[in-house]
Amino acid sequence: MDMERKYSYQTGEKSTFGTIDYVLFGGLLMVSASIGLFYAIKDRNKHTTKDFLLAGGNMHVVPVALSLLASFMSAITILGTPSEMYKYGTMYCWIGLSYFFAVFLSAHIYIPIFYRIGITSSYEYLEFRFGQAARLAGALTYIVQMTIYMACVLYAPSLALNAVTDFNLWGSIWAVGLVCTFYTSIGGMKAVLWTDTFQTFMMLVGLLAVLIQGSIEIGGFQRAWDIAYNNSRIEFLEFSPDPTVRHSVWSLVIGGTFLWTFVYGVNQAQVQRAVACPTLKKAQLAYWINCPGLAIILYLTAMIGIVIYGFYSKCDPLELGLISAGDQLLPLFVMDVLGRIPGIPGLFLACMFSGALSTISSGLNSISAVILTDLVRKYCCTRISEKKATIISKILAVVIGFAAIGLTYVAAMLGGILEAALALYGILGGPLLGAFTLGMLFPWANQIGAVVGIVTSLVFMFWISVGFQIYRPEVAALAPISTVDCNWNITTIAATATTTMTTFTGNASSVLSNATAAPESTPLMGLYTLSYMWYTATAVATVVIVGLIVSFITGATKPETLDPRLMCPFFDIVCPYLPEKILKPLRFGVRYDKLGEADITRRPSTRSEVNPHLQDEKEKEAGALGWSVDGQVVDKGAANPGADTSLGEEGGTSVSTRL
Repeated sequence: MDMERKYSYQTGEKSTFGTIDYVLFGGLLMVSASIGLFYAIKDRNKHTTKDFLLAGGNMHVVPVALSLLASFMSAITILGTPSEMYKYGTMYCWIGLSYFFAVFLSAHIYIPIFYRIGITSSYEYLEFRFGQAARLAGALTYIVQMTIYMACVLYAPSLALNAVTDFNLWGSIWAVGLVCTFYTSIGGMKAVLWTDTFQTFMMLVGLLAVLIQGSIEIGGFQRAWDIAYNNSRIEFLEFSPDPTVRHSVWSLVIGGTFLWTFVYGVNQAQVQRAVACPTLKKAQLAYWINCPGLAIILYLTAMIGIVIYGFYSKCDPLELGLISAGDQLLPLFVMDVLGRIPGIPGLFLACMFSGALSTISSGLNSISAVILTDLVRKYCCTRISEKKATIISKILAVVIGFAAIGLTYVAAMLGGILEAALALYGILGGPLLGAFTLGMLFPWANQIGAVVGIVTSLVFMFWISVGFQIYRPEVAALAPISTVDCNWNITTIAATATTTMTTFTGNASSVLSNATAAPESTPLMGLYTLSYMWYTATAVATVVIVGLIVSFITGATKPETLDPRLMCPFFDIVCPYLPEKILKPLRFGVRYDKLGEADITRRPSTRSEVNPHLQDEKEKEAGALGWSVDGQVVDKGAANPGADTSLGEEGGTSVSTRL
C-alpha cells in the first residue's frame, strides 16, 4: 500500500468521476442502444413472435452461452460477493460447486423437455401436465418475482454510482432503465443476446482491472490473503448440518444447487435462451460453456472482496461513516485505489452497469413472452395475428420497463442486495421449480395436487420470510472490525453510523456489534431462522410432498397414460450404466419407449407436427379424442374450451397425439 497517498478513510474525501469516465459510461449505453437499433432495422420485415422472442430459434452457441452467463451474474453479484467476503469471509465460495450440479440438472433434466414440446413460455408445460390453473399460477408468480428482481438489479449499480460520484442516484436509474427498455423493445431477443455478449466482456475486463490494480496497491494478493486469514476471514470448513447456520458447505452446495437449478432449469429468461438454439445438443453445449464462466466471475469477485478486506482491515469505512451500506464497499475501494487512473473508474462502472443491463433486458424480454403467451393469447386475443402479437410484445417490454424503474424505489429499502435477491428467488422461485419438478419427475401427481402444492409452498415461504423479519436473528461478524487507522476528525457521523446504515442483512447494528438483544423466543424460531440458502430447497420439498399427498388422496395419475414427452427418465440420465432390469422399474410405468430420436434431439418445426412414435393402434383412437389431464383422456375442447390446443406457439407440436 502506498503510504504517501492519502485515502478516503484518512482524508474523508472520495474521488469523483473525470471526463473520460463519463465518456466510457456513456459509451456503454450508446453501444447497447446501437445494437438494439441495428437489429430493429435489420429485422424490420420480420413480424413473428418467434423472431422477436426466440431470435428465430437459430442462434449460435457462443452468444447464447455468454447471454446465459451475463443474465444472472449481475451487478448484484459484482457488488454483493465482495461485501460477503469482507464481512463474513470465504465460506460463500462453496456455492461455485453448486453451479456444476445446477447446470447438469438444467441441461439434461429440464431443458430437454421444453425442447420436445417446442414452447415459447415455460409455463405452457404446466398446462399440458396439470391444466390451466397451474399454468396461470406459475406465470403470475414469475411475473411478480422477475419484476421485483429487475428493480433490485437496477438499483444496485445506481447505488454504487451515487456512492462514488455526485451523479444523481435516481437520474442514473432512469438513464439505464430507459436505455435498456429501448433496445429490448425494438431489437428483441437478438439484440438482448448480442448486447449480453458485449456486456459480458465489459464485466470481465472491469473485474480484472479492479483485482489486478487493487492487488498491486496493497502489495500483492498474497498479502491481502494473509491479512484476511489472520482476521478469521478465510473459512472453508463449516460442515454444520444445522439449517439455521447462515452459510455451511451443505447449504451452499445443496441449497445453492436448488437455487441455481431454478435460475437455469425453469426460469423463463434462461429457457428462452435455450430454445433460441437450433438443436438441443447446441443448447446443452451453451449451458456447459456458460458453467466455467459462472465460476470465473464468482471467484474474481470473491478475490476482490479479499483484497478490499486487506485494504480496509485497519479502518472499517462503515464504522467511520464514509459509506452507509456494505454494498458500497467495492465502489469506494475502486475510487480509493483506481481513482487517480483516468478511465479506470469509468470502466468499472461500465462493468457494473453491464451486469445490470443484461439482467434487465433478459427480464423484459422474458416477461413479455410470458404475458403474451400465458395471458394475452390464452384469455384475451386467442386469434391474434403474428404481426399484432409482436407489436404487443414490444409494448409490453416498454410497460414492464417503466414498472421495474418504479419498483426501484421499493428496492432501495431492501437492505443487503445479495441476500435480498437470493432470498427472493427462494420465496417465489422455489415453488416454481417445485411445480416443474413435481410434473417432470413424479408421474403420479395430478392437477389438484400441483395447484395445492404451489399455493401451500408460496404461503409457507412467505410465512417464513415474514417471521424472519419480525424475529430477525443476530448475525455476528467473524471477528471485530478494526478502526485503529481511522481518522475520526474527518467525520461527525461515526457515532450514529450503526443506526443509519443498512448493511448485509439490512440491520447493521446487529451485524457490527454483539450488543443487540436477542430476539424474543418462539417455538417456531428455528423455522424463522432458516438460512436463506435453504429457501429454494424448502419450497421445492413443500410442493413435492404436499402435491404427492394431495394427488394420492384425490386419485393419482396413472403413469402409463402420460405423454412421455412431458416426463423425464431421471435414473436413465443420472445412472445410465445400471442394468435394464433395474432401470425399467425406476421408470415407474411411463412409456419412454415411445419416444423417437426426433422427439429427443430437436424441436418440432411446425405447430401441426405429429409424433407417430407416440401412437400404436389403440393409442391413435385415444389420441383422436384429445389429450391426457391427470391420466384421463379428455376431449380437447371440453377440457379447454376456446383455447389453443397445440403444444406451444410457433415451433410447437400438436397435442392431438396425447395419451
